[in-house]
Amino acid sequence: MSRINPMLLIDFYKAVHAEMLPKEITKSVSYFTPRMSRVKMWDKVVMFGLQGFVKTYLIDYFNECFFERSLDEVRGEYRRIMDAALGKNAYKIEKIEKLHKLGYLPIEVFSLPEGARVPMQVPMFGITNTHEDFAWLPQSLESLISAESWHPMLAATVGATYRDIVNKYYELTCDDDITKAKALGAFDFRGEECTESAIKAGAGWCLSFLNTATVPTIPYLEQYYNCDCTKEPVAFGSPSTEHSVMCSNYAIDGDEITLLRRLLTEIYPNTSFSAVLDSYDYWNIIENVLPQLKDEIMAHNGCMLMRGDSGDCVEVVTKTVFKLWDEFGGTVNSKGYKVLDPHVKAIYGDSITIQRCEEIYKILMENGFACSNVALGVGSFSMQCVEEEGILKPFTRDTFSSCIKATYCEIAGTPYPIFKNPKDGGFKKSQKGCCVVKLDENGNYTYKDEFTWAEAVNDADNKLETIFKDGKMVKEQSLAEIRNILHGGRF
Repeated sequence: MSRINPMLLIDFYKAVHAEMLPKEITKSVSYFTPRMSRVKMWDKVVMFGLQGFVKTYLIDYFNECFFERSLDEVRGEYRRIMDAALGKNAYKIEKIEKLHKLGYLPIEVFSLPEGARVPMQVPMFGITNTHEDFAWLPQSLESLISAESWHPMLAATVGATYRDIVNKYYELTCDDDITKAKALGAFDFRGEECTESAIKAGAGWCLSFLNTATVPTIPYLEQYYNCDCTKEPVAFGSPSTEHSVMCSNYAIDGDEITLLRRLLTEIYPNTSFSAVLDSYDYWNIIENVLPQLKDEIMAHNGCMLMRGDSGDCVEVVTKTVFKLWDEFGGTVNSKGYKVLDPHVKAIYGDSITIQRCEEIYKILMENGFACSNVALGVGSFSMQCVEEEGILKPFTRDTFSSCIKATYCEIAGTPYPIFKNPKDGGFKKSQKGCCVVKLDENGNYTYKDEFTWAEAVNDADNKLETIFKDGKMVKEQSLAEIRNILHGGRF
């Protein structure tokens, strides 16, 4: 689809709300808030993705597809759609014309730092107009902001959850210098809703881990989060076979040992790689073929990762570690746990979940093995749903009941706190007035509302800081900075 007028990136009812607002309204303030969690293990959301959204849409998209196009073109496109879908008398186009003539987006976005873990009901960011003629604009952008915001935050929260598990078990079983950020990788690209979704999920994942199969995540992070993969660790991939490689070689060779030997001695003699081994009989490879390749494996200047891709993931990956130890041996680390010879390792990327990841680590630990003996790949299942107490919970905007609600306005120079409080709405109650977000004595974000805009802005301790104003970025964060915030400087 060609890039359309951004003023059409709305729900239809947004096209008529400007005329419904009080006539003398000059300012409107709205907040994005996770109102409740439908996942029991999560009571906080990782703040992430806003900077990427602002740069992509509020700057690049608006400039290219609205302000840099002619008024006639923008107006004509808007009219054609609205006349056909709403009717000529249902809306007014003057507001669109006035915005185009202004020449920039009169919007201010203020936010908590990306990488922050934000409790339920605490505003994560807000939006307001900077020009009194455009009080209608903040809520007009609601649909676009909401659609682009909730998924990166969920992906970042998923990644942080896996990283918490890694931290726990690595600190128990691994030497302190083992890199935790390489423990897991994301294999979700092909299972995401679309390419853009995959890229943003990959970016959220890379706040906690370095390994991903999603190549375009790197240029996305470079473009929007001030990093450079040639100068710092942004994300890493790894050479690996797939079933088409294994099966096509089997068709020629009549076995799997020929290709494996070629990988070890000819293709990657000095490079670590993973080989998927379950195209036919995984345990035959582990128990019978690998011993025949022991000399080549031990002479290999790298690590060969044995990858299962079917069966019970917990059983397959743990049993693989045990069998590799029996065949290739290893050492015992400073914490008393077995570490496989550096020439071999187990990797598994099918059906990994948060619960199964922890179960794998627990079994390894209970059997005296360091958790660094396995590399796990997290697929689209973990990025799109979670299983709790036998119930599959898909990820949507409603996972955290994330919403953008107007809570404050100024009419004829008078400030008004506005709010919703449905009698039977429960969690749908909104803040009232402007908000001030601070850190409590435990380092957790908390908020108070019922402030005027001037009061909130002038509160020196308010952690909601302006990042975008009048078409330009005011404050930016780098990938490294966000990782440090999320992981307390221990990425």
